[in-house]
Amino acid sequence: MEVLIEGRGIWKQYQMGEVTVNALKGVDFEVYRGEFIVVLGPSGSGKSTLLNIIGGMDSPTKGELIYDGRAISGASERELTQYRRNNVGFVFQFYNLMPNLTAGENIGLSVEIANEPLEIDYVLEKIGLSERKNHFPSQLSGGEQQRVAIGRALAKNPDLLLCDEPTGALDLSTGVEILKFLRDFNRELKKTVMIITHNAGIGKIGDRVFYIRDGMIEKIEKNEKPLRPEEVSW
Repeated sequence: MEVLIEGRGIWKQYQMGEVTVNALKGVDFEVYRGEFIVVLGPSGSGKSTLLNIIGGMDSPTKGELIYDGRAISGASERELTQYRRNNVGFVFQFYNLMPNLTAGENIGLSVEIANEPLEIDYVLEKIGLSERKNHFPSQLSGGEQQRVAIGRALAKNPDLLLCDEPTGALDLSTGVEILKFLRDFNRELKKTVMIITHNAGIGKIGDRVFYIRDGMIEKIEKNEKPLRPEEVSW
C-alpha cells in the first residue's frame, strides 16, 4: 500500500511557566492512502495534538512529518497554508458554520478556495441535504449542521480528511449517520480519513486503530473485518 503520511520521532512540547509539557513523545506512524483510521485515547492523551500536526495547524518541536513524499515539518507559514488549503479537510465536534449563510453557501466557502473542488449540488446530495440547500444553520438540526460541516470539508475534494470527535455532540443514531457519510467518502472516493475519539466503539469501523496514551502510540491494531457504522453502538 502507498504511504500517504509518515511521522518520524515526533515530539511536541509546550512551555507552561517553568514547566515543560510533553504532549507527544517521539511518535512514529504511517498512514496509507485510502485508509480509514481511528485514533483512540482518553482526554489529554495527545490525540488532538497529533491531528493538528498532521493537518498543518501546528508544528512538531522535534521530528519529521512527511506527506506524500514531501516534508511538512519545518515548512513556512505560506507552505502550511497551501497544504491545508489543497490537501486537508477538517471536521470538528462543533460545526463552526457561518450563521448568515445557507447550507449551500457554507459548503461553497470551500469550493471557492480549492483547486479541484466537488460541485456543491453533488456534495449536498451525498450528505442527504439537497432539499435543505437554502436553509440557514438555525433552521437545521444538530445532525444536519454537522452534515453541512462535513460537506464543507468534502467539497474541497481533499486527499486527507481529519475529524476531531465528529460525533461528540450527537446522539447515537445521528452519530452513526455521520460515520456512514465519512465511511462512504472514504470508500467511494478512495480518500484517507482519520477520526480521533475517546469512544472505543467507533474503533471497530476503522481499517486500523491507533491507541494513544500519555503522548505515545501504545499500539496499532488492524481490523481484519471492519464493522459498518450501523453495526456499532456506544
